[in-house]
Amino acid sequence: MSTATATVTADLTPEQVAFFDENGYLILRNRIPADLLARLRAAGDTWIAEGIHRDGDPDAPDLHFADRPSGRVMYRVDYLHDKGQSVSLDLLGSPAMLGIAASLAGPNFVPTYESMVFKNTGDGAPIDWHQDAVHPRRWRIFNVDVYLDPSVSGGGALRVVPGSNKRPADICALEERSGWDVPGAIEVEMAPGDVLVHDVMLVHGSPPVHGNKLRRTIYYEFRPAEQIAAEGPWDADWVSRRMRLLPLALARHAQTYPDAAQFDWRPDPAFRPEQVGDEATELRIVHTSHTPGSFCSAGSVDPAAMPATAG
Repeated sequence: MSTATATVTADLTPEQVAFFDENGYLILRNRIPADLLARLRAAGDTWIAEGIHRDGDPDAPDLHFADRPSGRVMYRVDYLHDKGQSVSLDLLGSPAMLGIAASLAGPNFVPTYESMVFKNTGDGAPIDWHQDAVHPRRWRIFNVDVYLDPSVSGGGALRVVPGSNKRPADICALEERSGWDVPGAIEVEMAPGDVLVHDVMLVHGSPPVHGNKLRRTIYYEFRPAEQIAAEGPWDADWVSRRMRLLPLALARHAQTYPDAAQFDWRPDPAFRPEQVGDEATELRIVHTSHTPGSFCSAGSVDPAAMPATAG
């Protein structure tokens, strides 16, 4: 079979899936092909350069800013696909991304979020311990984190608590008891092109650091359509609109990389969306609600109020 016709449907091994389920994370080294990585890095430069002076612009609601010890900084770009850089769709449609999604969520995976989160040069603010979202754990919900820059020990590398994904965490008590020295926590050192897959209930964060270098990570979250249908927080129409990103992404990847292996998307007919033909409409499907996470802050989920988890 030639590489032009090779296809991938799912590619994590049973051992990798078992490690992810037990520990809440999985490291995949050199996951992103070199050309795709170079284009993503260039797109990241553009998103930052175009957005950094738009603080408070009502026409730029997807750009996020914060007051940090280093001053006012931009730190996040949401809804990447309509930001003028087609490479975000190439990434979404790649076997490097969708092989993970299908391995963990099954054939009816939904691309629910896409963003780039970054710390610019000199921005060494911490990201406090947290769980992204807390849910009953009947299905896997996870982020695929694509690293565009080195993330090293002593430079604010992410810390994770293996196994903490199995139940809601009392983050305030954890921080008060252990600070950054949570028992069992490990640093995850990553190189450009590496991918970290993390369960949304994995307790993770990064400590403050002085003289931080630019560190950018692209996050794509996936959930099974069955999970959303049973637990929300979105309806079937929203799921269909989100899944319409996938044919666009697959076509874009095949057009850009015609000689590369392509992902063979096989959703159940009940979940296969109909295209509406207006790409501009398809590229930015906003969120009207979110699954609450667990943070040591007002508005975070109360672990005692959560239903019993399945794992």
